[in-house]
Amino acid sequence: MPVLEPLALKAALAPGRRLLGLDVGERTIGLALSDGSLTIATPLETIRRSKFTADAERLKAVIAERRVGGLVVGLPVDMHGGEGRRCQSVRQFAANLLEKIDLPLAFWDERLSTVAVTRTLIDADLSRARRRDVVDKAAAAWILQGLLDRLAAAGRAGKDAP
Repeated sequence: MPVLEPLALKAALAPGRRLLGLDVGERTIGLALSDGSLTIATPLETIRRSKFTADAERLKAVIAERRVGGLVVGLPVDMHGGEGRRCQSVRQFAANLLEKIDLPLAFWDERLSTVAVTRTLIDADLSRARRRDVVDKAAAAWILQGLLDRLAAAGRAGKDAP
C-alpha cells in the first residue's frame, strides 16, 4: 500500500478499524492506538528494537490483536522543516514495514513531541525512571492525537462548507 497524505488516511480505513501511531526511535518504537471513532489516542506500549524482522512481527501481532487499519508514523523533521538523517531512517523503516504489512500509512510531523511529553511527565512529578518507561508510547500518542485532531477539524470544515 502506498504512503498517503494524512487527510487521505481516514478514507482508506475499513469501517471500525483503528489507527496505530508509531514513534520510531533508534532504540525503541513507541506505540499508541486510536479508538474506533478516531477521536482519542491512547499510549499502548514501547517495543525495544532488535532486528527489523522481530520488530515487524511484533507490530503485525499488535495490528491483528487491536483491529488496526492504518498507521501514523512520526516524522522527525528539524525545526526549520528540513529532513535529515533521522527522517531518512524513519522513512526507510516505514518502506520496509510496508513490504511486510499491507496497510495505509501516513507520516505526521513529530517536531517537539518528545520534548512536550517529557515536560508534561515532569509536571506530573513522575520519576526519571518512570518517565523513561512511558515517554516513547506517550510521544506516539501525542503524534497520533495530532493527526486525529486534524482529521476532526477537516471533517468539521467539510460540514460547514456549502
